[in-house]
Amino acid sequence: MVTINESTYDDDSDTAGPARFQQSGTRIWGFSNTGNFMDNDSSDYYTTPSQSNLSMTNAELYMNARISPISLTYYGFCLGNGNYTVNLHFAEIMFTDDQTYNSLGRRLFDIYIQGELVKKDFNIAEEAGGVGKAITKPFPAIVTNTTLEIRLYWAGKGTTSLPHRSVYGPLISAISVKSDFMPPSENGSSIGAGALAGIVVAVAVIAAVVIGILWWKCCLGKKNTLGKEIRGLDLHTSIFTLRQIKAATNNFNTANKIGEGGFGPVFKGILSDGTIIAVKQLSSKSKQGNREFLNEIGMISALQHPYLVKLYGCCVEGDQLLLVYEYLENNSLARALFGSGEHQIKLDWPTRHKICVGIARGLAYLHEESRLKVVHRDIKATNVLLDKDLNPKISDFGLAKLDEEENTHISTRIAGTYGYMAPEYAMHGYLTDKADVYSFGVVALEIVSGKNNTTRRQNEEALLLLNWANLLKKEGNLMELVDRRLGSDFNKEEVMVMINVALLCTNVTQTLRPAMSSVVSMLEGRSVVHEVVSDSSELLLDEKMEATRLHYKEIQEHSSTSMEGPWTASSNSAADLYPVHSSYLEGRN
Repeated sequence: MVTINESTYDDDSDTAGPARFQQSGTRIWGFSNTGNFMDNDSSDYYTTPSQSNLSMTNAELYMNARISPISLTYYGFCLGNGNYTVNLHFAEIMFTDDQTYNSLGRRLFDIYIQGELVKKDFNIAEEAGGVGKAITKPFPAIVTNTTLEIRLYWAGKGTTSLPHRSVYGPLISAISVKSDFMPPSENGSSIGAGALAGIVVAVAVIAAVVIGILWWKCCLGKKNTLGKEIRGLDLHTSIFTLRQIKAATNNFNTANKIGEGGFGPVFKGILSDGTIIAVKQLSSKSKQGNREFLNEIGMISALQHPYLVKLYGCCVEGDQLLLVYEYLENNSLARALFGSGEHQIKLDWPTRHKICVGIARGLAYLHEESRLKVVHRDIKATNVLLDKDLNPKISDFGLAKLDEEENTHISTRIAGTYGYMAPEYAMHGYLTDKADVYSFGVVALEIVSGKNNTTRRQNEEALLLLNWANLLKKEGNLMELVDRRLGSDFNKEEVMVMINVALLCTNVTQTLRPAMSSVVSMLEGRSVVHEVVSDSSELLLDEKMEATRLHYKEIQEHSSTSMEGPWTASSNSAADLYPVHSSYLEGRN
């Protein structure tokens, strides 16, 4: 313990590694600690300064600190309900302030109090005016259930290898909490040198941690049917109780239902703090859904990006399996483009271009920038959601797979949506990130044309928008693709770039498709679009070419009525879908 300004700070010098939950000596503090540092499994989770001594006031409070690979969460238990002031004490003690290589490090992380983001991209050295300098950040907090939660979260920003490996993620020196009222019992205790731990890879132990926390909060009523499977999951999200979700959705009132698909119904809800959420509900009786449920949590909780939908948490209670997402006001890109009339959104060309670039940036993150290289496997307009400003967010990671570069031929069944799957994957199960590139190309064509890729007429085989695009390219008339609703109000050069990028992405030969980072560069005009190399297998038979020509000519001539047809026919009457599965092949895994 150390006493400073009449405040006593409990020692928190445990060198706890990944996947820990423990109480401090006061028995009212606990912390969860999970994850491993990148490329450095032996890295310590408790650190001392790089400088030999610190000259700041109360230096003993900052001589050591707790660090975490991703997420660091402290819990204060048995507190009186009311208003508190949370003081977080920081000092950057792992970098130097000189002309050496060690001075180039940069640490950024987010701060949450009671689940609410109170400080984004917090930089200790910048806020304190340099390294080795102390700074205290006060935040108000309201305790309503006798528990206080303080979470520090690394969202992938800053440096990761300066001055050596695993110098990144949240770092904290001490925490003090003071009540703004006369507490009914001893409160305002402090905890020193602490910032808890990560959200990355400690799979089996984290499940036991979560169950322990739920048991502690007396909200685990009965054994969950997915208990064994969840023990194999690396959980990076909050845990909601069924009571919280029922209160938020008015007991899953049908008036709050905003969609339904292969996963189950989706409800809009409002949490007690005013946060608007979208809740996916799944019955545990569906084995197929169970796998998607686990896969989605495991994938998306480890990924944070402006163009990926944010997963707030989940609820696994009794036979209820629920995923809680941020609510996106404008539903899906599919509904905006080719939903029923009242659901369509007038998307001008700059907005369509912004949406296309955003999707490309999200995929570039998944394929090339994220620590976990992920192949989404089901990129389509239904799985692109739009926020209030019509910014796109990729959703639905139930089919996603880690990109194993040394093993590109998967052994599981092929899964995806007809019309969006790359041919080498659909026919041979050959899966790489180029499968997502192909799907993106199809979506880009849909954005330009305002039409669904796959349409069917009664007793006729499917007609693909992609085939029409290839036909128009052969005839030198690609501008016929442009959505008539745009009129003449669009940038012709940008349109041609997007169409040619889409055709390049949908090349039959997967090695000729560009990486998504190159796609972003081309769409933003920073690099030229390479000439599309046609493959003989892309060419249609004369009869099918003529059928395709006549079909899309009819659509153009009756655009006011044809917008509903493709959407309804190809998505199982899912005009009101939210981030849910639809139209999958039968043999999904």
